[in-house]
Amino acid sequence: MIYLLRRLGFAVLVLWASYTVSFAVLYLLADPVATLVARASDGSAVTAAELAELKARYGLDQPVPVQYLDRLGAALQGDLGRSFVSGQPVGRTIAESLPPTLQIAAAGLVLAVVLGAGVALTATYTRSRWLAQALMGLPSLAVSLPVFWVGLMLVQLFSFRLGWLPAVGARGPEALILPAVTLALPTGALIAQVLVKSMGQALAEPYVTTARAKGVGPLAVHLRHALGNAAIPALTVLGYVTGNLLAGTVVVETVFTRPGLGRTTVSAVADQDIPLVQGVVLFAAVVFVLVNLAVDLLYPLLDPRVTQAVPA
Repeated sequence: MIYLLRRLGFAVLVLWASYTVSFAVLYLLADPVATLVARASDGSAVTAAELAELKARYGLDQPVPVQYLDRLGAALQGDLGRSFVSGQPVGRTIAESLPPTLQIAAAGLVLAVVLGAGVALTATYTRSRWLAQALMGLPSLAVSLPVFWVGLMLVQLFSFRLGWLPAVGARGPEALILPAVTLALPTGALIAQVLVKSMGQALAEPYVTTARAKGVGPLAVHLRHALGNAAIPALTVLGYVTGNLLAGTVVVETVFTRPGLGRTTVSAVADQDIPLVQGVVLFAAVVFVLVNLAVDLLYPLLDPRVTQAVPA
């Protein structure tokens, strides 16, 4: 119970910090009034009455501490404000942009887990030294490759040269393959790096030696005895990369000209749409916190010593 309360308290703290920092950066360092005037004037002069009406409409006529508390209170009730550009609620804009992003994020995550686990298990299971060394070198190479470069190379090969898959758009399942692979390669490489190291440590533990002495086969030793403990560090990384897949979708959706939250974010930044940018930042923080909270709650299922180590 104490473990759960601490995790929940940390999650709340992270969300509050994310909101506060994004408010400070966007509303204090930027000039929302100038942005609004530029949107409303269309090159003509804005009268004092029109300026006052704009400020009042978006709550910018109040002192900064009052604006912060008002916006924080509204955010706690699910109201993230209205877009400076479209005038629509930020929450609705994010919800409408989210489904295509969830498609490639989910597909990329599943593919990353399959690739990462496959490379790690094969590298630690095979008796061929050259194959093990080759597989262990692949994750370092894949992690170092920029996501946009991977996407462009995949488009060049599979779309322009071979003509197997579409280069742009989001129509049909085949349009999901290249974006998902682009997201999965660096993510799966990171998972493989951690899992290879933790599998090597787990296979050197005394309980694995005992299992082998009892006649347990190599595959059973890998999957039944070593993988459970080795999965804990990989699970930590999985929680981290899941939260960061949203950042990867910004690049992927731009490269493959796909609709989604990533392209919405790029447009919001270019248009200086401050409420929408802050809403996306807060949404990403919520996703990151929820995923990592779920990972934290899974730790005791894999290793009960996690909760036992928490003082009463």
